[in-house]
Amino acid sequence: MSVNAMSAKEVTRKLINREPLFILDVRNADAFQDWKIEGENFEHLNVPYFDLIDGVDEILGDLPTDQDILVVCAKEGSSIFVAEMLEEAGRSVSYLANGMKGWSEHLEPISLGTLNETGADRGEVVQFVRIGKGCLSYMIISEGEAVLVDATRMTDTYLDYANERGVKITHVFDTHLHADHISGGREIAEKTGATYWLPPKDATEVTFDYAALEDGVNVKVGDTQIDVHALYSPGHTIGSTSFVVDGRYLLTGDILFIDSIGRPDLAGLAEDWVGDLRNSLYKTYRELSDELIVLPAHFMIIEELNADGSVAEKLNVLLANNHGLNIEDEEVFRKMVTENLPPQPNAYQDIRETNMGKMTPDLETQREMEVGPNRCAVR
Repeated sequence: MSVNAMSAKEVTRKLINREPLFILDVRNADAFQDWKIEGENFEHLNVPYFDLIDGVDEILGDLPTDQDILVVCAKEGSSIFVAEMLEEAGRSVSYLANGMKGWSEHLEPISLGTLNETGADRGEVVQFVRIGKGCLSYMIISEGEAVLVDATRMTDTYLDYANERGVKITHVFDTHLHADHISGGREIAEKTGATYWLPPKDATEVTFDYAALEDGVNVKVGDTQIDVHALYSPGHTIGSTSFVVDGRYLLTGDILFIDSIGRPDLAGLAEDWVGDLRNSLYKTYRELSDELIVLPAHFMIIEELNADGSVAEKLNVLLANNHGLNIEDEEVFRKMVTENLPPQPNAYQDIRETNMGKMTPDLETQREMEVGPNRCAVR
């Protein structure tokens, strides 16, 4: 019996289009509670695989008959087994191809619009939404050239996209030394001949050569001279750096999100860095045009996605509505940040060391290191 496989991309389109989907998640309860496929119109039922080995009769009454049913497990094998039993019981179901592993690795490219409206080639910013992990990366395109910001380890996605668009990646930036996911920036730079940039204050222990990403660095993209301007904004890490792109977009890295702010503790220095975080949020960003469109490096919850699936909002809206930007008393802010921290990301110390070049784990180990939700924010 052949059961239909639903790809992570198909699930992503259902999520973005707010289509209904019933998800039967057959992972263990703790894994399900920690991290699952979110969606505004998605419903869930969690029944561990081992409770279904002898049959699915007991759950048939809990499954809808009027909407798509997707069976999900960690790597797809268990979900295929359960889906086949449901098919035999007369239900039409699909399983998630490659399981939560595939969900974690899917990148959805979404165009955010054009730049440089007076030029012949107006340029473009493309946001890559890692929907299952909450990571956001960016490709800034103009006149056959591209700059990449905060790339994930799924390097082929960016390389294939650049090839499809007929552009050459000339610069690769990491806004900071990431602790929740493995960067693909250095690998992409090696494969394309691009310059790899990293903030030097985050790079004191790295084992490789890099270009120093410091305050005021400007990079031009293509003949239309799209301007990418670096803005030092520490707080999540001591080297965290933002970008102002073409006077229109503010790429904030992990300092500012749509509904939250960055956490300062992933190097064990929360008390030391919380002052830098406040200065970046309450001084540096407030000196910028509040018409800039904020593009963060992560999103926290599905509700932060816009109607087209993008994650973006004007700075003036965040200044008015983001709680982390509206705490007048500095001591209250310090207490909120240092005492309201979520669990630390899975294997974050190993991820940091991998991004420093100190470790070179194989692909399966990298996947295991990244298991779980994004945890870069204070909410």
